[in-house]
Amino acid sequence: MLDTMAVILSQQDIRRLLQPEPPLIEGYINLEQQLQPNGIDLTLREIALPQSGGKIAINNRQRLVSDLAPLVFDGLDFIDLIPGAYIVTFNEIVHLPKNVMALARPRSSLLRCGVTVDTAVWDAGYSGRSQSLMVVYNPQGFRLQRNARIVQIIFFKLTQETEGYHGAYQRENID
Repeated sequence: MLDTMAVILSQQDIRRLLQPEPPLIEGYINLEQQLQPNGIDLTLREIALPQSGGKIAINNRQRLVSDLAPLVFDGLDFIDLIPGAYIVTFNEIVHLPKNVMALARPRSSLLRCGVTVDTAVWDAGYSGRSQSLMVVYNPQGFRLQRNARIVQIIFFKLTQETEGYHGAYQRENID
């Protein structure tokens, strides 16, 4: 019988996985601020507006993601956002082993401002600088600074190693 209890990596497990090459996470701004008891806060690198429609079909070759228009931060590295949908790119590059997957949730301060971030699953074996959807619901808008911590990524150990992710977004946005 399989043990179905979820195992979430602790701060100590995460620190250990930052040591090998490639590390679990690289490109963080301030590890001591970002490392949490149950995960790591990811920070804002870029923010963009979708400029076109997209398409998801049965066949991935027909997939069409929206074109993006990057937004410009002011001289203090802030940006004022009106209500709407935005695509955020994180500073951090994630390198998941084949026995670890991840999910992320918005920081509670973001939610208290009427803003959320929706993320997809980070599959075991994924490596890249991810993007997610930020939605500003607050009718008054929201002011956000570059490198601000916006989500906490949480790592789950799988019951066994998998083949690993081999999709279209493998190694995305790695300079």
